[in-house]
Amino acid sequence: MNNIGIYIHIPFCEQKCNYCDFYSICDKSEFDRYTEKLISVIKQSKYTDRVVDTIYFGGGTPSVLGEKRLVAILNTIKQSFEITKDAEITLEVNPCSAEYIDFSVLKSCGFNRLSIGLQSSNEKELKTLGRRHSAKDAQDTVKRARCAGFDNISLDLMLCIPHQTKNSLTESIKFCKDCGVEHISAYILKIEENTPFYKIKNELNLFNDDEQAQFYLHAVEQLDKFGYHQYEISNFSKPQYEGKHNLKYWHDEEYLGFGPSAHSFIDSKRYYYNRSLDDFYNDLIIEDGKGGEIAEYIMLRLRLKEGLKLTNLKDKYNYTVKKSLLTMVNKLCDNQLVTFKNDTIALTTKGFLVSNSIINYIIESL
Repeated sequence: MNNIGIYIHIPFCEQKCNYCDFYSICDKSEFDRYTEKLISVIKQSKYTDRVVDTIYFGGGTPSVLGEKRLVAILNTIKQSFEITKDAEITLEVNPCSAEYIDFSVLKSCGFNRLSIGLQSSNEKELKTLGRRHSAKDAQDTVKRARCAGFDNISLDLMLCIPHQTKNSLTESIKFCKDCGVEHISAYILKIEENTPFYKIKNELNLFNDDEQAQFYLHAVEQLDKFGYHQYEISNFSKPQYEGKHNLKYWHDEEYLGFGPSAHSFIDSKRYYYNRSLDDFYNDLIIEDGKGGEIAEYIMLRLRLKEGLKLTNLKDKYNYTVKKSLLTMVNKLCDNQLVTFKNDTIALTTKGFLVSNSIINYIIESL
């Protein structure tokens, strides 16, 4: 059996940001109860015979739990599953709550990668997003983590923030480079329902599609200039520092998710927990059908810069390439939206901008 990944959802934040649609609540009184429940559910997993090589604590803001609870959760995973010696173990961190975290305790327990929510180094843009930290707070967090021995750090950036300029975006990218981080995730702002931004979307100075495209292409160019190669639509890294856990999703590999809103894909089945703390406490799990089917595999692989190798479709699904698919791919090549070399379809940077449409075209041509 192949190694699996584990995702731990920590559904707590000090406050909700204006753009955020991830499941989280602001209730410190639940910290201990939730930690105890999470530990219990992990111990009772029926998959403890599987070997784990990536663990990811996401949220919410996992760092608000404090290092003692986080260490207790990670130790439970280590006691319940066999963990590979070179396992990637990531913790998402907010620069504000990180101020109270002892990174040396986390490092000694086994955490070896941090993902820090920066979003922007511009103070006005941070205020617009509803972030409570400053750029200096993020910089200080990186420094403290380095002192504790962390040598694999990622920073999150957001593109197309209202009133953002190409110059301010460039400064934010340069800020990440100057911090010396190994990985950068760069996402275009999306206005989601049930967020403060959604309620005032008509009042925001939002970017149109053409402007978003320009900013995205500019970001890719600047990140490449500073040595961060693109390996996925929104992810960039120094060589050998790609995020191993997220690659599991895009390679359509197996993983277990624990916590409200967490998803799992194992034994060719998908299931998830509702976006509800009460439902998690009551062990309510929602089955989500089969996973690993050909359309899903194509969609996930085409998110990656390395693309989709057609021979893998034959080996994995006994699929014979049709003329209609090759015709579609050649048209996309003519429009510089994909490349087709060595039997591999890969989206170009321009193609990533309309990835959903391209992926649908390819799947319809199967």
